[in-house]
Amino acid sequence: MAKNTYRVKEVFYTLQGEGAQAGRPAVFCRFSKCNLWNGREDSRTAAVCKFCDTDFIGTDGHLGGEYSASELVTIIASQWPGETSGNSVQGKPYVVCTGGEPALQLDSALVDELHKAGFEVAIETNGTLPLPDGIDWICLSPKGDSELAVINCDELKLVYPQADAPPERFDYIVAEHCYLQPMADFEPVVIASDKLEGAKEGLSVSNTGKAVDYCMKHPKWKLSLQTHKLLGIE
Repeated sequence: MAKNTYRVKEVFYTLQGEGAQAGRPAVFCRFSKCNLWNGREDSRTAAVCKFCDTDFIGTDGHLGGEYSASELVTIIASQWPGETSGNSVQGKPYVVCTGGEPALQLDSALVDELHKAGFEVAIETNGTLPLPDGIDWICLSPKGDSELAVINCDELKLVYPQADAPPERFDYIVAEHCYLQPMADFEPVVIASDKLEGAKEGLSVSNTGKAVDYCMKHPKWKLSLQTHKLLGIE
């Protein structure tokens, strides 16, 4: 891949469904590829992250493709209602860089271009890779026993429970918000190529109860639910 060219699975406009920004309109830019799982079902059991329910392989999603920084910013801006610069009555434009693992591709050049276009830039990251300067909102979501390169963030969001990632392991992380998100019950739906096509998901009553109990006993932590999935939106 050429320098400053980005492989993107999909770009779409929705409401942020979880964590401290829940309910906020946002353009999501899902980058292809992850460093903790290759996205293939035959390698899930050996992956560091074993519970991912997201298809991040390739560029075949909505507005997916391979783009330069300026091309990608144009596509992202096209999804925001109204103007992205100046004092917009539509609110501050907000883009969430997600994946896969966006830190494999997101760089200062793209962050700068997004800022020039008027966007506040957020990232959802597993924290195993250094992040470029200038990101406005960092949501750190550690997975398994991976070693973290990111120790300062706006939001620490831990999928719970993870046997090798108990909340107390992350006491050293500096975060304004700390959330436990119950691990969902899901049944992967795959196609012949072994590619994750989707998942039949449901709120795990057991895991939700465990997360509620932990938060009640450790009030540093707050409960986060995936409201977009409860509401049936993307």
